[in-house]
Amino acid sequence: MRPLLRLLYAAAANTASLAASLVPASNSKAAIAFRARRGIGQRYAAWAAQSRDASRPLLWMHAPSVGEGLMARPVLTALREKRPDLQLAYTFFSPSAEEFSRTLDVDFRDYLPFDASAAVSTALDALKPRALVFSKLDVWPELVRAAHARGVKLGLISASLPAESKRLSTLGSMLLRDAYATLDAVGAVDEDTAVRLVELGVNPNVVVVTGDTRYDQVWQRGRNANRETGLLARLGSVRPTFIAGSTWPPDEAVVLDGVVRARAKIPALRVMIAPHEVTREHLDPIRQWAERQRLTIAPVDDPAAVDADVILVDRYGVLGDLYALADVAFVGGGFHEAGLHSTLEPAAFGAPVLFGPKHHRSRDALALLKDGGARAVSSAADVEQALLDWLLDSDARRTSGSAAQAVIERGCGAADRSVALVESLL
Repeated sequence: MRPLLRLLYAAAANTASLAASLVPASNSKAAIAFRARRGIGQRYAAWAAQSRDASRPLLWMHAPSVGEGLMARPVLTALREKRPDLQLAYTFFSPSAEEFSRTLDVDFRDYLPFDASAAVSTALDALKPRALVFSKLDVWPELVRAAHARGVKLGLISASLPAESKRLSTLGSMLLRDAYATLDAVGAVDEDTAVRLVELGVNPNVVVVTGDTRYDQVWQRGRNANRETGLLARLGSVRPTFIAGSTWPPDEAVVLDGVVRARAKIPALRVMIAPHEVTREHLDPIRQWAERQRLTIAPVDDPAAVDADVILVDRYGVLGDLYALADVAFVGGGFHEAGLHSTLEPAAFGAPVLFGPKHHRSRDALALLKDGGARAVSSAADVEQALLDWLLDSDARRTSGSAAQAVIERGCGAADRSVALVESLL
């Protein structure tokens, strides 16, 4: 990284660290993310003083959010079984991953500090990792620089880099090239990604195509889902169920109108909606929409939810399991500039998948479309038609759902290859 850019980057990281002590309480993701860094150095140091066993090597796995965490989980699970000598540390960036992190069998879990020199040094001093492995793509320049200087081996698993990624821009390359060039082992999801990673600075001699571990993760999750206990048992119903997950307001404007249209012919249709952000500002318009349409609505944990027309998923961490109840699913982001969220979870449960028009950067969505496991929708009328086609014709729904599952099954095997890559660093 050029000296001036490094100074600007360091200033931004230090400002973010300082802001952690100043941001007021709020349920917005940004505020939660800042406040979560309060006292983070002390938490790392306290764990190290009590639990770090210097006689055992430690693997530090970082996955910024839930999607990347799903990529990391099968690798961590396998290593826990194969390598009981290891200590495992897991960090994340987004508040949405905090609850997910508690499902992992790891020795240490916490937020990743902001990428400031002092914060990074504190974390490395505490964890003393043998290897640091990033899941999917987020590689932090200062963390990589400091870890490399200490002799820590650096890896990347399930790396996915779309052709349109801003990381390939001039500024992105200037900021990140040195970090990617420092990596010791990289597993790419496909050949195209491998080529782009080399363009970004990765040494071509350390890149191999391992596939995407999310396929193993969601396939196993689908096989292990128990609809007879817990939340799934409580919300199970004979009513046709449409689940809209990871939605943004532009998604909801189309999807909810489509639901109203479809209910004219399928009055028993119920919808579970899980917004990407569960802030009051995001949830209240959905409640108001239900009231205007004279639909009953209840939060996911309310006992009344099982009989509600609209179930509002107002907390993080449960959407991946709820897809087990979907007859048809919609995945958000395709009407939003943020881009499409993961389509794999509903597909693994055999639910036909819908998503918006901005899906062309998603290799998973394109694979589902190609094999008939999904449809792209651009309007409420498209949503209505898809719901009618799949909910009024069980054979058509099963055919599309089976096609979606087949895409997932074919993608399995990446976990074993990624475990081997990580073991090579240890």
